[in-house]
Amino acid sequence: MIFHKVYVQHSNIEMSYLWVDIIEQAVNDTLAVEAVDMHCVVNVLMTDDEGISEYNQKYRDIDKATDVLSFPMQTFQQEGWSGICEPELDEDTGDIPLGDIVISIQSVERQAKEYNNQIEYELAYLIIHSTLHLLGYDHSNDINENAMHKKNKKIIQCMGFGVND
Repeated sequence: MIFHKVYVQHSNIEMSYLWVDIIEQAVNDTLAVEAVDMHCVVNVLMTDDEGISEYNQKYRDIDKATDVLSFPMQTFQQEGWSGICEPELDEDTGDIPLGDIVISIQSVERQAKEYNNQIEYELAYLIIHSTLHLLGYDHSNDINENAMHKKNKKIIQCMGFGVND
């Protein structure tokens, strides 16, 4: 199994090392299930609703908080690792910068309560979801949304969580 580089930073929140471990595992397990066979780099910023709202406004022109944002850095002809076009490598390391994730811990906590999940489960679920976006997946229609949901469930089970619908 390839261990990918996952850089986790935080802004406006107190960071839990357990959360960092969950984020790293969620990214690595997602990339393993997707059979990513080259070293990738994923950057994750944990923030609050105010922080993610600023990113949402700046990059999507939506003036409100959301749970997670994905900023892919590679181009895919189709969803999944097999659909990657010519990967752009980091000149210094030879790694593939896959993209960036911004996640609101306040939204994670709120949604965990709403869906009756553990915070750790909700965090893992959203990081998996966002990592799938970095791999070209989307949920622009019901078919794609169902496929992403199934992949999310499969990967979260690989992480050792029970599956909630």
